[in-house]
Amino acid sequence: MEKTKLPNEKLIYTLAILSCTLFCFGGITIVFALISYILAKKSKKKYKQNPNAYTNIAKIKKGKIIAIIGLIINLIVVGITIWTLATIGWDAWSDEFVRRWNDGLQNNGK
Repeated sequence: MEKTKLPNEKLIYTLAILSCTLFCFGGITIVFALISYILAKKSKKKYKQNPNAYTNIAKIKKGKIIAIIGLIINLIVVGITIWTLATIGWDAWSDEFVRRWNDGLQNNGK
């Protein structure tokens, strides 16, 4: 019997890596991590049904691990954001942001 590759290998890797590298966008990439994790889980389930038919299970497992790391990083970023806004409040945070923005504009304009 000829062995084939499990589906979505590249998509799993791409979404998992994007979730790890773009975490600074406030946890929005948590969606990428979840999709990657779910796809990897489905591929692993398909592999378990017929292990002799597929060759790339190691890559799927690595993608799943990267997706879990991305999920953890994104959850930390969301947690820090919620904690920051809960402790100092939205008004204080936005006032500080505007002040630093204006300072940056004045310093770069000189």
